[in-house]
Amino acid sequence: MISLPKVIVTPKGEKKAREGHPWVFEGEVVRIRSFDSDEPAVPADGSLVHVYSEKNRFLGTGFYNSNSKIRVRLISENANDRFDADFWRRRVRYALDYRKAVLGWILVPGVSDACRLIHGEADRFPGLTVDLFRDTLSVECLSLGMSTVLDTVLSALVEFLPDYGFKIGTVCLRNEGDLRLKEGMEREKGFWNGMAEHGDGHCKILENGIRYDVDFLEGQKTGFFLDQKYNRLSAAKIASGRRVLDCFTHTGAFALNCIRGGAAHVTAVDISASAAEQTKRNAALNGIGEDRMDVVTADVFDLLTAMVNEKRSDYDMIILDPPAFTKSSATVKDAFRGYKDINYRAMRALPRGGYLATASCSHFMTRPLFEKMLDEAASDAGVSLRQIEARAAAPDHPFLRTVPETDYLKFYLFQVV
Repeated sequence: MISLPKVIVTPKGEKKAREGHPWVFEGEVVRIRSFDSDEPAVPADGSLVHVYSEKNRFLGTGFYNSNSKIRVRLISENANDRFDADFWRRRVRYALDYRKAVLGWILVPGVSDACRLIHGEADRFPGLTVDLFRDTLSVECLSLGMSTVLDTVLSALVEFLPDYGFKIGTVCLRNEGDLRLKEGMEREKGFWNGMAEHGDGHCKILENGIRYDVDFLEGQKTGFFLDQKYNRLSAAKIASGRRVLDCFTHTGAFALNCIRGGAAHVTAVDISASAAEQTKRNAALNGIGEDRMDVVTADVFDLLTAMVNEKRSDYDMIILDPPAFTKSSATVKDAFRGYKDINYRAMRALPRGGYLATASCSHFMTRPLFEKMLDEAASDAGVSLRQIEARAAAPDHPFLRTVPETDYLKFYLFQVV
């Protein structure tokens, strides 16, 4: 075992670590001492430490940060690991091989060429997200510890990806999240190691056979939401021959999948004018005209309210894919009301026999809580929900059952009866 400071944790911290949860919170730290004595130790922020129980049981090794409420982010439970470049290169290879296994039939250059390559804690890279957009990597690093090995990880990705059919020419750093400030880091944005073949911040991808222009430099998060790829296919199967309202369309992905699935007509709605313009560009990329799909800049709540008040049944399928209504446990009650409000209005706006696709991307809005909200909304709307499917994120966004925070996306398909 390599010599590192020892972080001694409470019984609660020990229990969590033994059950597979990778975070040690500040209140779970009893003391920190040197590796081979009882002398107090002060680890450098971003450095590695060992985690031990009060009975001197080894629990794992992870990145330490005194700035963060998450004092230690565990990366290994193997006392024999050596955390050199080879360690991280193996981790990168594991992540790529996993994607090849679970997406091999769909992640093919020229067919579908976008996926998440590294999904934070679920891939044992705490706080790190890397998305592949054909020949571009869009990267978000929200952990100080991971930032110390980021060059090694990105170099390995650029080196290994040609083995999987993808040659990388652009690597964009989207390190702008508020969590960086809580980790003691500054926000930053730019190109890594001079790799900027797409210096204008745009690239083209294919997903589910549909072309998209991705604004990886200025778009939300890493530029495109890849987690709904299979859920879009599920919605598209229902959309055939129907009039579809795609709410919170963002880049038009659900709308375009529904068109490809044979929808009679789709209206895509977003309150953001820039999102609406991006949706129009993506429609044009796929040769879809206004006779099949129109794009509206409007507040979805107001639009659905007007439909209900005017007793209009303009659509027989509604898709709700809103941004997260809550990003903390403190606002879950408000989020519950927001989700209930929007789903209630959609249920009222649909005719009997119509179809509802609804989602939440907040892990604080747990699956049981989301289902409770749906039941209450249906009761208030005077309808019943016939469940067709209950889904999660695509498998390139895996979740660990020992880390409930990684199970964030809920997606349901219903018939309103």
